[in-house]
Amino acid sequence: MSKRPVLKRSRQTKIVATLGPATESEEVIRRLFEAGVDVFRLNFSHGTQEDHGKRLRILRALEEEYQRPIAVMADLQGPKLRLGTFENGPVRLKIGQKFRLDSDPTPGDSSRVYLPHPEVMEVLTPGTVLLLDDGKVRLRVEENGDGWASAVVEAGAQLSDRKGLNVPNALLRLSPLTEKDRADLAYALDIGVDWIALSFVQRPEDVAEARKLIAGRAHIIVKMEKPSAIDHLVELVELTDAVMVARGDLGVEMATEEVPSIQKQIVRRCRMAGKPVIVATQMLESMISAPTPTRAEASDVATAVFDGADAVMLSAETASGQYPVEAVEMMDRIAARVERDPLYRAIMDAQHPEPENTAADAITAAARQVAHTIGAAAIATYTTSGSTTLRAARERPEVPILCLTSELKTARRMQLCWGVHAVQTPEISSLQEMVNKACRTAYRDGLAQEGQRLVITAGVPFGTPGNTNVLRIAWVEA
Repeated sequence: MSKRPVLKRSRQTKIVATLGPATESEEVIRRLFEAGVDVFRLNFSHGTQEDHGKRLRILRALEEEYQRPIAVMADLQGPKLRLGTFENGPVRLKIGQKFRLDSDPTPGDSSRVYLPHPEVMEVLTPGTVLLLDDGKVRLRVEENGDGWASAVVEAGAQLSDRKGLNVPNALLRLSPLTEKDRADLAYALDIGVDWIALSFVQRPEDVAEARKLIAGRAHIIVKMEKPSAIDHLVELVELTDAVMVARGDLGVEMATEEVPSIQKQIVRRCRMAGKPVIVATQMLESMISAPTPTRAEASDVATAVFDGADAVMLSAETASGQYPVEAVEMMDRIAARVERDPLYRAIMDAQHPEPENTAADAITAAARQVAHTIGAAAIATYTTSGSTTLRAARERPEVPILCLTSELKTARRMQLCWGVHAVQTPEISSLQEMVNKACRTAYRDGLAQEGQRLVITAGVPFGTPGNTNVLRIAWVEA
C-alpha cells in the first residue's frame, strides 16, 4: 500500500460533492478528495447503476490508499411528476387563458395536456396552484371534475413535452420510493454506500417505510424540499439520521423570500437535536461555467457556515461543471476563512444546546468546557455507534474532534459531521490503552503536538453504544 500523508482539513465544516460526467475518472476524483471533499454524492437521478458502482470502487481504492475513511451518499431520485406530450411541439401559454389538464393520453395542444398522475388529479380543487417547468408556468385551478381540471394561466411561458409539475400546497398520496428508487436502493446498499438521501419526503411515515427497507445497512438523510415536510419538521428530524436543505426544490414549492428563513429554522432544529445538516443547491452555481463564483454565492456559502451547518454541498458544479476541482477549493477557502472569524466563534458559543438530563450529555458538555479552559488541542471520542461523537459535534467546540472507532462504517458516516476527524482503530480493552491510542493518533494525524493536552470521552465498559461516562485529560507525547 502506498504511504500517503494524512489529509487533515483546515476547517470544521464538511464539503459534499456530487460525482458525474465531469468527475468520473480516477484522476479527477482523487483531485477532488485532495482538494477537500469529505462526502461524495452519487445522484441516482442521472447515470446508470454501473456508472455509480464504478465511481464507488474508485473511492474505496482511494480510501485504502490514503487510510482515511470516505463517506458515500446515494441520493435517490424519488417520484417525478411530469406532464404528457404536445402534438405539434412546444406551446406558448398566455396569462389569463384557460388551460385544461386531464386523464386523456392523447398528445396535447395550447388548450390542454395529459396529466398522467391520478394521485395529483385527486387533490386538484378550485384554488389549487400548479407550477410547471420549475415554476416558469403558474396555473390556478378554477373547476374540476372526474379526471379533469380547468385552470387559468397566472404566469405564462413556453411549455414542451414532459415538463415537471409541482403542487406546492397539497399532500400527495405518493410514496417517496418509486420502483426505480427501490431498485436503486437495493443496488446502493449492495455496493456499500454509507448514507441514503430520500427525495420527496412529505411526512414521518415516508421515513419509516425507507428505514424498514434499509434495515440498518446505511443511515438516512431526509431532503427537505416539500412544504409538507416543513410542516412535519420536528418529527422528521427526530426520525432521520441527517437532513439536507434542498433549497432548489423548496424555492419552487415555496415563496422565494421564505427559503432563507426556512433554511435557518432547519439548521437550528438539527443543531439542537444533534443531527447532521447539509445546506445544498446552487451554492456556487456560476462555477459550472466560470472559474470563480459571484460575491453573492461566496456570501451564501459563508452564511451556511455561520449558521453552523455540518456540511455544504456542490451539485452540478462538480457533476457536470467545467471547474469541479476549483469549486471544491473555493468552498474550502470560504469555509476556512469564516471559521477564523471571531464572529463565527461568538455565534457558535452563543448557540450551545441545553444538555439533556443524562450522564452522557453532561460529560460531553463538560468536555467542551474543559477543552476551552485548559487550551486542549482536540477532543477525542471513543465510539461504536457514533453517538458519543455526535454529542461532541453538537457542542461545536473550539477544537477538532478525533473520532476513534473499531467500526469502519461508523468512521465513514462520521465524515459528514461537523469538526470530526474519524479514524478506524482496533478494539481496545482498558482505559490506559484508550488514552495511549488517542494521544498517539492525535499526534500522528497532526491534531496535537507533543506537550499539548487532549480531552478524552468514552463509554465504559467499552463497546456499549450510547454509554458515554468517562472524561480524561491526557498529555500528548511523541
